[in-house]
Amino acid sequence: MLVLVVDSATPAVTAALVRITPDGVAPVAARRAVDARAHGELLAPQVDALFAESGDRPADLAAIVAGLGPGPFTGLRVGLVTAVTMGQVLGIPTYGVCSLDGVGRPAAGGEPVLVATDARRREVYWAVYAGTGERVAGPDVHTPAEVAGRAGELGATAAVGDGAHRYADALGLPLRAEPRYPDPVALAELAAERVLAAAPSEPLTPLYLRRPDAVAATGRKPVLP
Repeated sequence: MLVLVVDSATPAVTAALVRITPDGVAPVAARRAVDARAHGELLAPQVDALFAESGDRPADLAAIVAGLGPGPFTGLRVGLVTAVTMGQVLGIPTYGVCSLDGVGRPAAGGEPVLVATDARRREVYWAVYAGTGERVAGPDVHTPAEVAGRAGELGATAAVGDGAHRYADALGLPLRAEPRYPDPVALAELAAERVLAAAPSEPLTPLYLRRPDAVAATGRKPVLP
């Protein structure tokens, strides 16, 4: 089953085609560009490039898997809107996966690991994963100092992810270079059972974890005395 995977929860804009069978997930084509301010400009051309490389067509897709975040409002919604729109046009199901799981699952190596991505406002989105790759805490958003304390209580022995690179000193854990961003194959693996079972399409509800930076005005200020 040919599946499109998209994620825009981090500065990395990721799109990939994979084939899911009962034997596992096989990558077909992938694109990634790191630019926190160009998610909207990058994702659609990446998807077009995937089909050009693989020789497949959008009509060949059986499902779409999307990273739900957590992530900053503007970037995250680009991937989710793309997934929802394509799913509706093509009449295929969409499935959501926590984006942090796409880092924590491949990073697991027998010991607990902290995954942290940049949440701006000097905070990080974070989760802790057991050595088996199972998420045992999070997702949540806190300052790096607060996360360091929680990660220590949970026995994390290393930190991984873009936020871990940015706040390595504050987190105080050995830093792993990779994976830095969500791995599309790992995201597909987390949704594989649903894809193979042809489970009903899921609403792609974003994990914002806090209010957006921009909010509507609550009232008007008088301009006359």
